[in-house]
Amino acid sequence: MRLKKRSGKASEEINVTHNADDIENIDMTEGEEHTEKIPVQAVQSELEAEGVEVEDEQSTDNGMAGESADAEEETERAGGITEDFSDGGETQEPLPEAADTESGENAEDLEEENDKGNGKRRKRRGRSSENGKRRRRRRGRKKREFKKPGKKFFIITGGVIGGLILIYLGISAYFISHFFVNTTINGKDFSGKSAKAVEEYIRGEVNGYELTIIEQNNDRNIIKGSEIGLTYKESSEIEDALKKQNPLLWPAGFFSQSSTQVSVGVDYDEALLDEKLQSIKAMSKEQTEPVSAYPKYNGNLFEVEPEVYGSAVDTEALKEKIVQYITEFRDSLNMMDEGCYKMPAYTSASEEVKNACNTMNQYLKAKITYTMDEEVVVDKDLISQWVTCDSEMNVTFNEEAVKAWMREFGEKYDTVGKTRSFTTPDGKQTQVSGGTYGWIVNEAQEAQNLIENIKNGENITKEPEYKQTAASRSALDWGTTYAEVDLAAQKMWFVVDGSVALTTDVVTGRPSTGNATPEGVYDILYTQRGAVLRGDIDPATGKPSYETPVSFWMPFTYQGHGFHDATWQSAFGGNRYLTHGSHGCVNMPYDKASQLFELITAGTPVIIHS
Repeated sequence: MRLKKRSGKASEEINVTHNADDIENIDMTEGEEHTEKIPVQAVQSELEAEGVEVEDEQSTDNGMAGESADAEEETERAGGITEDFSDGGETQEPLPEAADTESGENAEDLEEENDKGNGKRRKRRGRSSENGKRRRRRRGRKKREFKKPGKKFFIITGGVIGGLILIYLGISAYFISHFFVNTTINGKDFSGKSAKAVEEYIRGEVNGYELTIIEQNNDRNIIKGSEIGLTYKESSEIEDALKKQNPLLWPAGFFSQSSTQVSVGVDYDEALLDEKLQSIKAMSKEQTEPVSAYPKYNGNLFEVEPEVYGSAVDTEALKEKIVQYITEFRDSLNMMDEGCYKMPAYTSASEEVKNACNTMNQYLKAKITYTMDEEVVVDKDLISQWVTCDSEMNVTFNEEAVKAWMREFGEKYDTVGKTRSFTTPDGKQTQVSGGTYGWIVNEAQEAQNLIENIKNGENITKEPEYKQTAASRSALDWGTTYAEVDLAAQKMWFVVDGSVALTTDVVTGRPSTGNATPEGVYDILYTQRGAVLRGDIDPATGKPSYETPVSFWMPFTYQGHGFHDATWQSAFGGNRYLTHGSHGCVNMPYDKASQLFELITAGTPVIIHS
């Protein structure tokens, strides 16, 4: 129910608004409101008795709005109904003045209804007052809960921290004279021990000390301290090691291992130790040197050949380890584990060996086939002999070996000057050697070509580089077209494609004067018509010893030997060459020389034999 007072007119009245929850005897739907006008005089005294303040509309709007908002907030928290005395609620037009004259019966009805409304308002006011008290109590408790810590709290906290610091410093003081937890000295755990305790332990170890030396075949040797004059010698090294630790950092010992190596103060007789070393079984028996793993050709490629462990002792390493074990008072030394044997420089697992194999196998990819009278193949079987690896696993391709092989190749397949056996056109078996005609391999150039072919991993078929070639790769490399002279028979043949095209008697050089026609296989250098043949210069005259014009000139040596017509010869053949022989040329009848000139060309082989 909301009450609104309106003033400023002759008669004052109050608008009373009810909703369905306030009244029961009015037929209203839920949420519907009912407003009626009641004279002020009828209810003012009743409201003031109940503590309800009724203000004029002219009152300060801000004050009414604040009180209304407070009342509405309290009512919402308490689940109550808002009493609205502000101008914000619904207002009704003032009742007409005729209302003052309404019957007394209607006024009594209104007073009764107002009495019921006032009772309900008193109940809501009571609930709102209780809710306010509860809110104030809660706010008080919250203030007490967030009360700042007092002096007692700080005293207790400071006392705890101070106690912890004293404990920490007390432990730190302990570690001034004791080793940290997890401290080992020369392999022995001395956690929490003093320097004096460590020294006493070491002194006790000297008496009765023995070192067992285990060889690779499990043979054992024992060196007793008494055998080498072992005695304890005091030193400051243990104290020095203790001073190096910072006692304030003692907690670190729980989280890390501290290993300290000190030279224990012991003395021994070095001569006795050397003598004892020589009595060790491994030193007295025959020793074999170790062999490192290395690349080995297996017929197909290079693979790692495993290392071989020898029995040779590394005397210096063994003595060094024995002295170390004695100073650390260790009781067992395994020679293999401690590297007291001479070890292979490389093992099967060494990357250097594996890389060397890979490099060497790259060369084996090459294959070069030479097309001679038979195929000559340079492949991995041969190349593997030219690829080497030194003790440092450095791979070398031996180019000098390739050149040496090429010299052998040239010697085998060069034909210049070599002896050839054959049958003359008249059926005589004979031989010829010497001369300038035949195959000559350019060994230097072809060796370099072959080296590049191998390095590039090429697979090719080729002919070698030649300085000079011949007509055929057969044993008779002059082929089937050639000129042949039999010095003994004083005959000459010209063969074309295996058939004799020309034959004639000739006169060759006179042997008695040193002008014999040279034997061997040559070739025609060139052909010339109308040449003048000149002899060597005569020192007495300064002129050639002779000058002879010829019609057909066909030389086959650079020394001036060749075929030509000889019109001054009265006969040919027989033994005329012994008395009327030439200066070395092959003299021919004019007509035969003319025929030969038409048949022969530069490069045609010439065979001269006896």
